[in-house]
Formats: sequence, structure tokens, C-alpha cells
Amino acid sequence: MHQDQGGALERRIAQGRGDEPADLVLRGGKVFDLVTGVLVEGDVAISGDTIVGTEAEYEGREVVDVSGLTLVPGFIDTHLHVESSLVTPFEFDRCVTPRGVTTAICDPHEIANVIGLEGIRYFQEASAHTLMDLRVQLSSCVPATDMETSGARIEAEDLAEVMGHPSGIGLAEFMNYPGVILRDPRAMAKLRLFEGGHVDGHCPQLSGKDLNAYVAAGIRTEHEATTAEEALEKLRKGMRVLIREGSVSKDLEALAPILNDATSAYLCLCTDDRNPLDIAEQGHLDYMIRRLIARGASPLAAYRAASLSGAEAFGLRDRGLIAPGRRADIVGVRSLEACDAEVVFCAGRRVTEAAFAVRGTVAPVGRRSVKARVLAPEDFRSAANREETDVIGVIEGKIITEHLRERIAIADNDKRPDPARDLVRVAVVERHGRNDNIATGFVKGFGLGAGAIASTVCHDHHNIAVIGVDYADMALAANRLAEIEGGFVVARDGAILAELALPVAGLMSLAPFETVRDALVGLRAAAKGLGVTLEEPFLQLAFLALPVIAALKITDRGMVDVLKFELIPG
Repeated sequence: MHQDQGGALERRIAQGRGDEPADLVLRGGKVFDLVTGVLVEGDVAISGDTIVGTEAEYEGREVVDVSGLTLVPGFIDTHLHVESSLVTPFEFDRCVTPRGVTTAICDPHEIANVIGLEGIRYFQEASAHTLMDLRVQLSSCVPATDMETSGARIEAEDLAEVMGHPSGIGLAEFMNYPGVILRDPRAMAKLRLFEGGHVDGHCPQLSGKDLNAYVAAGIRTEHEATTAEEALEKLRKGMRVLIREGSVSKDLEALAPILNDATSAYLCLCTDDRNPLDIAEQGHLDYMIRRLIARGASPLAAYRAASLSGAEAFGLRDRGLIAPGRRADIVGVRSLEACDAEVVFCAGRRVTEAAFAVRGTVAPVGRRSVKARVLAPEDFRSAANREETDVIGVIEGKIITEHLRERIAIADNDKRPDPARDLVRVAVVERHGRNDNIATGFVKGFGLGAGAIASTVCHDHHNIAVIGVDYADMALAANRLAEIEGGFVVARDGAILAELALPVAGLMSLAPFETVRDALVGLRAAAKGLGVTLEEPFLQLAFLALPVIAALKITDRGMVDVLKFELIPG
């Protein structure tokens, strides 16, 4: 846990006993104990990065008055992709740490799908400089399936090269659940590499014997449960279930009823994919805590799920409680119900703008990664010889989709978008410079009535995804992405209405999170001006291309029947 240099162990013991002043004392607050659920009075003494004393009076070289505050352990986001915040790890740190998130367990598979191990190493190097403890899982599924074109491929032997970094915990979400239960040799090689360690899960709607087989592989955590019934089966089978509330995947309302004082030891919180605008308007894990308590969970259950349970689920034995010997990750809130962080400490260091200003940084990677061919309007035509059409049905707040079938007339050897029926063209364009693939289909649920929206945030391969009712606007928007090194673009009538450049692998901005937040406001307004009815259309678009989430998706190779795990013949 600690590198003992110059008698640090002795100092911690001496300061805990009161034989010498603590480095830092928090005085005047009450500690919320996540074992018993009671509020405990007394100072909190800190030596370096470690809590050494509670429930007593201490002298300190520095004393911080926290009168009127309740002190809770720092929050742990147990599964997220920093890339989906659309900013670098450093801006993500600055965005969410002041809200009380002191540990984030990330899977960098978004950037890894674009630039491979270089992306994982970027996050590992960044983790040494963030105020929060950024833990970097090793991406298990690059690409997620063989039904898409990614910019990189990572096998077990590649993962071995980046194992052993101090930020590591284990293997990130194993999305290829068919590969696990059918014993695919490549999947088995990765599982064997991490056997006995932590393997994070991803098995939406899996149940029965298939779920038994998946859990038997040693997979212990899971964030894809979308119903209480699904979550309870996974809990009974020994999995720790991570309640997720992202910008698109919103499962808190469905799973809130199962969170109580008994189950909270086995339930954790995560955001998976959440952008700066939603964080600004609602919050991060602090928002989840507020909502869970408002939905009837006790403060003990909500705060335990937000910290102690996550620490124990991922083997982080040095945190999750305000207690001697634990890492000094502490959040002072005025109200447990409001979860309104007024002061935050990460490893004994107070979180301030000045503290962010003196961190080290890492040079950005993945520049000029958009290598798609120049597109023309005719590239988005949908040639077909039958009117019956597979259509992706969007479910707002979910990344699962419906597999719809609609009759769409054929005219001039093309099925045209029909905005009156909310049937719009969707296309995925290969952008890694490997094969120039383009696949087209139909999607229902955006409400788009004009123009086009394009994005290089396109899970998990991150090719170009574009929806539209006008082919010329679709080509304009997609081509603009190459000019700005990736991002989001909204176009109509031959003009760009709004855009956000994401030049770091086509996924992250180099701007401050406030700038990205403001740009998202303009993008949402532009999308709404095209008739879009979804609250978060850009990430909803991104998940249309993820072929490991039921039921119908699209990649650069075509439409994918996820339940059959196969491409639909064109």
C-alpha cells in the first residue's frame, strides 16, 4: 500500500497515537461511518496520504475547520470511459473530482480501438498526474467483435506488454460474452492471462446457464443490468452489480428499488459514458447519490454503494472508509441528501484550482486519425430489391435497441429516408484508412426532419456514424469530420450549423471542459432545430454501431443481428 521512506510508517503510528502532531487535521465535522451508519464526532487526523486517527482530538501542523460538514469517503466510479467525457483525463479530473469522485476505474478501450496500445499507455502515463486516483483497466475486446473494422487489434500477447502498471487492477469489461461462453481460443487466452485477478464483465440480458458459464470464467463485476430481475439474478450468482447512470444508458430508476442496506454491500455505482454538459446540468456520482436517496434508498445504502462497496469489489482495500490506515480520500458535504461537496481531499491533498494548475501532463496522442475517403451524396444511397426493411429502433435512455421491420418503397433503385414516418438514413463509414467500407441502413426514433448529424464517437470501433434525410448534408457533415480531426457535426442545406472538434483520436477535445460543455449546448440546439427529440442524440448515435448490445446495430460491414451475433445479408 505504501512505499515506506524515511520512517513514514513510524510517523503514521506516532501521529495516530498523538505522540506528534498530524500533518493535517479536519476539525469540527462529523464522520459518516459506512459500516454502522452512524455519525461519529471527533477530529480526522491525516499523515501524508493516510488517515491515522478518528473519534479523538488531535493537534495538527495544518488544521482545516469543517464545522457543519458531514465527512464521507471519496466516491469511486467503478466503470467508465474517460473518452466519453469528450475531454482529456486531466480535464476530466478537473471536472469531476471537485464533486467528490476521488477514484475512477476506467477502461480506455475507446482510444485503444483507434490507436491500440499507444492509447492504453497514454492513460497509464496520465494516471500518474491526476489528482484523483485514475485506475486503468486493460481493454479486453479490441475490436469488440469481428463484424467491424477498428484501427487496432489487441490480443493476449499485446496485453502482456502493458500489464503491471501501478494504475492497473485487471482486465476491463469482457464484452464478447459469446466468445466466453463458446470458449473462443482468443477469449480464453485473455482470460487465462488474468486468471486469479480481476476481470470486469459486460453481459447484457444474459441469464440462465449462459450466465452461469460466463460467471464461471471468473468474471465478478457487471454494469449492463437494465432491469431489477436481471440485476438480482446476477447478484445471486455472485456478481457485484454496478448501477449505471450515463448520458445515454440510464439504469438508475430501474435498479433503485433493489438498493437497500442489505444489498448495498454488493452494489456499486458507475457512469460508463457521461459528457460534461450532463455533468454540469445534473452532476456525476453526486447526482446518482441524490437520486437514489430521493427514490427511497437510505443514505447508508447510497454512500456505501458509492465508495466502500466499489473499493471491496475491485480489491482496493486501502479506501472506502474514513478510518485509520485508509487512504485520505474525504468529501465534506453540507447535507447527505443533497450530496453537495464543499471540500474534497484526494490522498490527503485538498482539491483546489491551484492544485490542478501544478499537475504534470502528458502530450496528446492520436492526432490526424480520421483517414476516411472523401464522400459524395450518392455514397449514402441504399440499394435493395425488397421493400421489407430491417430498422434500428432507438429506445431513449438505453443503448439496447429494437429490431423493427418496415416496408419502405424503392424508387430509382434507392430506399429514400421518410421523415414523416421517422425513418432516416444511418450510415457507418470506415475511417481508419483500412478498407473504405461504408454501410447504410435505417433508424427510427431520432425525430430528424432535415439535414444530417455525423460523429467519430462511434462505439467501439469509432468509425464515422452519420444520420440524415439529405444525402448531400450527410456527405458534408462526414467530410467535415476529417477536416477537424474528428468530433461532432450538424449540417443542413449545405451549411455547417454546429461542430465540436475532438482531435485526440477523434474522441477527446484539447479544450477545457467548460468549452466542451458550451459547445454541446450549441450542438444540442442545432440538432433540436433539425427536429431531433432525443435528449442526448450524439451519444445515442454512437451506440447504434455497438454490435455487442441487442438487438439490431450497424457497423461499417453492415447491419448486425446481435441476438444471432451475425451480419444481416444485404
